[in-house]
Amino acid sequence: MSSSSSPPIFISTETLCSILTHKTLIDHFQSNLPKASTFLQNPTRHHYSVSPSSSLLLMPSWSSSPSYLPYIGVKLVTHFPQNSSLNLPGVQGSYVLFSSTNGQTLASMDSTELTLYRTSCVSGLASKYLARDDSEVLVMVGAGAMAPHLIRAHLSARPSLRRVFIWNRTVEKARTLAQKLRESGEFEEGLRIEGCEDLDEVVGFGDIVSCATNSEVPLVRGEKLKFGAHLDLVGSFKPSMMECDDEAIRRGTVFVDNEAALVEAGELVGAFERGVIGKDEIAGNLVQLIRGDKIGRTNLEQITVFKSVGSAVVDMLAAQLVYETYIRG
Repeated sequence: MSSSSSPPIFISTETLCSILTHKTLIDHFQSNLPKASTFLQNPTRHHYSVSPSSSLLLMPSWSSSPSYLPYIGVKLVTHFPQNSSLNLPGVQGSYVLFSSTNGQTLASMDSTELTLYRTSCVSGLASKYLARDDSEVLVMVGAGAMAPHLIRAHLSARPSLRRVFIWNRTVEKARTLAQKLRESGEFEEGLRIEGCEDLDEVVGFGDIVSCATNSEVPLVRGEKLKFGAHLDLVGSFKPSMMECDDEAIRRGTVFVDNEAALVEAGELVGAFERGVIGKDEIAGNLVQLIRGDKIGRTNLEQITVFKSVGSAVVDMLAAQLVYETYIRG
């Protein structure tokens, strides 16, 4: 750890991206999430309206075992939806890391990029337990900032994948992302990546169907999912949002990243209210899967569903990996 005279480190977005890979972060979560979930304190996030349309969110976390994880972390996020007219991101933020032994500010970094990595890697880790070992086709629903991260995370977790379909309401956006990824040169030869127009047409091919949208109407229809599919739901974080219909929840064995999903995710809140499934029918959470307390996929025909809403625990673990890799040089 840095000495008392060391100034705080600013870790640029470029440096953060050079430090993290989806594979290393997935492995870090798999090794550390169960223990970190025991020792990290995560109070309810603070949400303030700073104007009729703009918000400030604060998400603190700290370790009750400094010998294991000697940090306090705070994610600070602003939400200014009108920024699109200014050609600026609607969501911006920073993650600040402090020492939990002396309170010293250690580092700050871009929380937007950190969140893209941590969210996608939670999904990638879940697909290790819930997707079929022989998964070959990934259907990516949405072509926003999260989509390339989810594609990379699922490819890291399931290297058997050979084809990626990208769907977006604006078809051109899906095609542009597909072309950008094809031309990046970062993927194995033989991987096919393409944009598509009709989601209903391709969703039935998906061994993994990953969704990252702000949709308030169901996009993935459960009747279209093939036997053995794994449905990964990332986008919704409030009860009015949903990326799949009740039939997808009814057909699937449902897992969550943490218990907050039961009250925040529109797909689940709505399914509970309509009696599609009960809360006691949720099969388990990610920590239980890692520990082996719950079994994920039990057969090749089973449809699995994973709904994530994020947590301060994975924010802290991602920031820890960035910071400790950076100071090791």
